Amino acid sequence: MLTYAIGDVHGRADLLARLLDRIEEHRAGRLRRLIVLGDAIDRGPDSAGAVAILQDLQDREPGTVTCLMGNHEAMLLDAVAGADRDLWRINGGGATLASYGVTHPGDLPTDVVAWIAALPTLHGDAQRWYVHGGLDPARDAEASDRETRLWMREPFLSSGHDFGRHVVHGHTPTRTGRPELRAHRTNLDTGAVYGGPLTAGVFTDDRGPPVAVLAVR
Repeated sequence: MLTYAIGDVHGRADLLARLLDRIEEHRAGRLRRLIVLGDAIDRGPDSAGAVAILQDLQDREPGTVTCLMGNHEAMLLDAVAGADRDLWRINGGGATLASYGVTHPGDLPTDVVAWIAALPTLHGDAQRWYVHGGLDPARDAEASDRETRLWMREPFLSSGHDFGRHVVHGHTPTRTGRPELRAHRTNLDTGAVYGGPLTAGVFTDDRGPPVAVLAVR
């Protein structure tokens, strides 16, 4: 079984479709799981398309496709609820509204909002924790709260903490366009919406860190 974890898409539905094709070629018929690390929406040109791709994948393969919530999905939910709408807009929410052909968060499709609201903030397997932002080094992984999982950068990034499983995350775009590979964590946000590639880490059931990296531009 191979597990492919995909970094921040941010409305680049074109790159997401190409990366999924690349994953299909790479797995060559082997069993696989998909983990999408959050921030599928905002900033890029086609958040609606990215969400539609992910919804379709989950509908077809509910047991093998896991999409996580990112801080941008959380901001969308706040905006729909009437809170911090300007904050969401200036952080790329306007592009998401435009991709759905609406101007008000309350006019977003109800099935999309419901899908986003149901996204988990943490996923684990025997070897790894998957999260969008990070985990609190002072707590066990499962004890980190929702805000931490969605927004954390420091002290998570610099702590080098061992959570007992390798942590796979996004949220903080790398400046090199390559994933950040550390002893106890892997950052797969390679800045797709800023001109970098969209990246997937390839993981096996018997090793925590990635055994390979796939990237498309």
